[in-house]
Amino acid sequence: MFDFEEEIKNLPEQPGVYLMHNSDGEIIYVGKAKVLKNRVTQYFRKNSNHTPKVLAMVAQVAYFEYIITDSEREALALECNLIKKHRPKYNILLKDDKQYRYIKVTINEPYPRVMVVHGTRNDGAKYYGPYMGKGTARNTMDIIRRLFKPPTCSRKFPRDIRKGRPCLNYHINACFAPCTGRVTKEEYRKVFFEICRFLEGKHEKLIKELTEEMKEASKDLLYEKAAACRDKINSIREISDRQKIVNTSHQTDTDVIAAVAEGDIAYIEVFFIRDGRVVGRENYRIENSRGSTKADIVTDFIKQFYDGAEMIPDEIIAGEEPEDAEETELIADRLRAMKGRKVTLTFPKRGEKVKLVAMVRMNAEKALSNHKLRILKEKEKSGVLEAMSDLLSLGKIPNRIEAYDISNIQGADNVGAMAVFEYGRPAKRKYRSFKIKTVEGADDYASMREVIYRRFRHGLDEEEAVAAGKLNIRDAKFLPYPDLILLDGGKGHVRAVTELMEMMDIDIPLYGMVKNDRHRTRALTGADGEVEVSPQSPVFKLVTHIQDEVHDAAISYFRKLHGKIDSELDKIPGIGEKRRTALLTKYGSIEAIRNAEVEELADVESMDLKAAENVYNYFRSNRQCSD
Repeated sequence: MFDFEEEIKNLPEQPGVYLMHNSDGEIIYVGKAKVLKNRVTQYFRKNSNHTPKVLAMVAQVAYFEYIITDSEREALALECNLIKKHRPKYNILLKDDKQYRYIKVTINEPYPRVMVVHGTRNDGAKYYGPYMGKGTARNTMDIIRRLFKPPTCSRKFPRDIRKGRPCLNYHINACFAPCTGRVTKEEYRKVFFEICRFLEGKHEKLIKELTEEMKEASKDLLYEKAAACRDKINSIREISDRQKIVNTSHQTDTDVIAAVAEGDIAYIEVFFIRDGRVVGRENYRIENSRGSTKADIVTDFIKQFYDGAEMIPDEIIAGEEPEDAEETELIADRLRAMKGRKVTLTFPKRGEKVKLVAMVRMNAEKALSNHKLRILKEKEKSGVLEAMSDLLSLGKIPNRIEAYDISNIQGADNVGAMAVFEYGRPAKRKYRSFKIKTVEGADDYASMREVIYRRFRHGLDEEEAVAAGKLNIRDAKFLPYPDLILLDGGKGHVRAVTELMEMMDIDIPLYGMVKNDRHRTRALTGADGEVEVSPQSPVFKLVTHIQDEVHDAAISYFRKLHGKIDSELDKIPGIGEKRRTALLTKYGSIEAIRNAEVEELADVESMDLKAAENVYNYFRSNRQCSD
């Protein structure tokens, strides 16, 4: 039994970090202290003026432990590391580092590379970010590729220099092609130092360096190199001109931070200002923020965000000042130690900087508003799924729905598609397509049976592989199984597939999407008959969305599969869409059309002798060329 009174009495009067544990041994809070005895004692002192959040945390503490450090600065560093490692539920948390994207430049390698990665490592490379959305990081990479044309292929340098021909990127002027051996190691590395300058927002410095390089190249009559420098300069200036100018006299690197909070939700917005321009901005959702002040949220964000960061600005402007002035000085001191020179923490009360914070806070409020809207939509989706469960008496929420459809041209070349909806939304990466292998002609029932059989055969095989440790569940393509199956068809489809699933011993609710005369869903049909769906209901809208998605997926796969056939027939004079469709319906494949005689081709609906001769002669002449 942990004796709180005795343990508190024995606490050292030294700086350090304390860890609060619950009865399961889980670390629920990590804090740092200038004097451990004083700080930890405060938590367990009666009549202390604690916030509801602290009271809730203390009520769960079963025992605590502590680590003594040499200084408060060292305690701050250890606190940051332990919070990142254990992610305690009562600490204000920036999202797990691994969820963020960074642009990594492997400047530590003789021949550096640039790429988008998840999280950072202490591997000597430079990491720029974090970027919240994948689109933000990807857009930045697109700009880098356009400006600097770094190699993006899998070749390794210097091993692959002068081995093989340059790839397509070189020929379309999208890579400076070190593989040709025309670029020295120093020139190669210089490009990547320029990329680093660009990512750091040092546009003016980069333009100055490129201007000098352009002049030198012109003097040496290297006009192609000079032109490349000129193009880079123009592109960088174009990007700079699009960036908001906030203060032309403010030339230091500055980050501006503002927080907004409401209930369990908090958002931090950061504007990155370089050379007086906003070169980037990101917003971050903060976890475990209920009961915390905005000042606490900003303080903890600064500690976690800049811990181990590649780019620490000269000044950090924040809208919420910590109550503890010593804490502010301690954070600034730690940032100074990491950067190697002075870092100023500013909490403005008036002037231009207050306006700057207000602009950043307005963007944070917009991020919070968007988040609340997303939550509202998710609740609506959840309500629709509950209504669908009630309507079909499923007994559970259909969080994963799979829908199936068959596509063909009048029975020729059947294909099947599987669309997946998770939590009421299409999960397009999980869509699957099937080329029908065992069915000839227009037999929708048999085609649907084949698709369902192959889908669950793959699923059963993957289950066995996962159980045997041969497959990671995250790499499975046909797991998990759905909570509900919808077929694009009526009771005949349902009956055919139900028999198959009973044979395979698979028990999953199954319904067909019955269509009206206008080819729109009017009801769902199951083993016990039809279930009417009101056209005004959210369930109807969801089913219609699912029907449209699976139909589009089937048509898209059919077109992709037959694109080559269509393009081949399109080359033949006199063969339009109508005749092409008729030929494919009759013969089913390009090979069968190729082997047909003129008289046979002329007998096909909508064909005449002239068109038949054109088809016959086209394939005969192509065959002779290939021979």
